[in-house]
Amino acid sequence: MTWTLPNILTVLRLLAAPGVAVMFLFFLRPWADWFALVLFVVAAVTDFVDGYLARAWKQESKFGAMLDPIADKAMVIIALLVITGFSGMNPWILLPATLILFREVFVSGLREFLGAKAGLLQVTKLAKWKTTAQMVAIAVLFSTGAFEHGGHEVGSVISWWTGIVLLWLAAVLTLMTGWDYFSKALPFLRDAPQPDPSERRVP
Repeated sequence: MTWTLPNILTVLRLLAAPGVAVMFLFFLRPWADWFALVLFVVAAVTDFVDGYLARAWKQESKFGAMLDPIADKAMVIIALLVITGFSGMNPWILLPATLILFREVFVSGLREFLGAKAGLLQVTKLAKWKTTAQMVAIAVLFSTGAFEHGGHEVGSVISWWTGIVLLWLAAVLTLMTGWDYFSKALPFLRDAPQPDPSERRVP
């Protein structure tokens, strides 16, 4: 593996994923919310920067192609777990978060099952919009905690409902991309038809 700048940014984004949760172990709120928000936003920005640089500088690699979606999923899953926990398992957050997590696990399982044929599940433009919607929604919901524990009630209410709407939008896009990948994989999931014993000819 070559340690190009795009690959370094991808690795740092992967390391930032657990760092979002660690913020709440070492800092009190609202500082933990602000630090988690800043860390998440900076890491999310690198998701766009590393891909752009890899293409512009012709530094695309198998390592980067493998690690990039893993880093994205780690960021989203860990952030959603933190937000769901601090929201008190609020159904407005729990339900879309569950749908998003289910899809990510389901598609990862599809790719693992398909093995060498997993290339047919390449990232689509809709999937990129899905990832963007997820990250924006999560960032807004982190700001909700910062406003709430910082005594800014109006900002807390606005960011809460904005984050909820964005999270549900992200969940819908997530399910749409999941169905798209499942449809593409379906022909490889069907068993070959077995011959009817009654049609066998007697020699």
